[in-house]
Amino acid sequence: MNHPKNPLNTPFTQQAGIEYPIICGAMYPCSNPELVAAVSEAGGLGIVQPVSLVYVHGYDFLQGLRKIRSLTRKPYGVNILVEKSSKLYEKRMAHYVDIALEDGCRFFITALGNPRWVVEKVHAVGGIVYHDVTERKWALKALEQGIDGLICVNNRAGGHAGTLSPQQMIEDLKDLGVPLICAGGIGDGNGFVQALKLGYAGIQMGTRFIATYECLEKNNYKQAIVDAQENDIVLTERVTGIPLSVIRTPYVEAIGTKVSPFERWLLQNRWTKAWMRMWYAIRSGRRFKQITLEGGSSKDYWQAGKSVQGIRSIEHAGDIVKTFVEQAKNAYP
Repeated sequence: MNHPKNPLNTPFTQQAGIEYPIICGAMYPCSNPELVAAVSEAGGLGIVQPVSLVYVHGYDFLQGLRKIRSLTRKPYGVNILVEKSSKLYEKRMAHYVDIALEDGCRFFITALGNPRWVVEKVHAVGGIVYHDVTERKWALKALEQGIDGLICVNNRAGGHAGTLSPQQMIEDLKDLGVPLICAGGIGDGNGFVQALKLGYAGIQMGTRFIATYECLEKNNYKQAIVDAQENDIVLTERVTGIPLSVIRTPYVEAIGTKVSPFERWLLQNRWTKAWMRMWYAIRSGRRFKQITLEGGSSKDYWQAGKSVQGIRSIEHAGDIVKTFVEQAKNAYP
């Protein structure tokens, strides 16, 4: 349970060794070192997305971690996608875990598969592993593999959202005995306070931290987040093959949000689905590079969650953490 006299002192902050229960979620392609470091320096926890760090922002993985270390000495975390797609991919992810552990990282968030091998490596040096889940059956499977906490991805999240509300998720998972992190739909301090009062041990935000000066995304993407309302968020299958939360633009409306029947068959076939997801990821990376060169346009897929409803300005990441913390303190006299 959260500490009754200090709602910001939770089992999650104790495990992660941080001041405030606020995570800057790993985002492809938005997780640049400056953003990760800014959230950690402010007392939250910035999360490294390795593929973004290496293939979008152009760092050797260790070089990227050292860049973060040059900006903050406070803890950071690393996101590891544990889906089995190829031996080469699995070897690369294991290499990233080893490098991060050598650099001193002790907090990892896993997703999309069996986290057992990450848990074994991280626990061997006293680290902590949380796992992304969207419902109870996945939470139970993750707990069987020894994870320490759960990132509860709800139906208001950006990226690959869940299907349950924040309230439904905590009701379904609160008896499992591990810290729960509310992931999705939080764009302002009120949402942070509500999550803590529901019993969550912390929050994870992505969209809110895209609309910051430290994020290296184009200003028109950030402004699109600021301008959007909750009903502007739609789900599209045409980026990754799996429903993805994006801002509705004329381009999104023009090309539709569904994949073709043949693509859907390939995505559902156990022999081809991993290759299809890899193909979508490569295509998304190429699109991002083109956007970077051309400066962005209304034809971009702009990922965002329903938290856009509470985001009305581009701010410094550290100021966002500070504002949320002050609001939480004021809510608990």
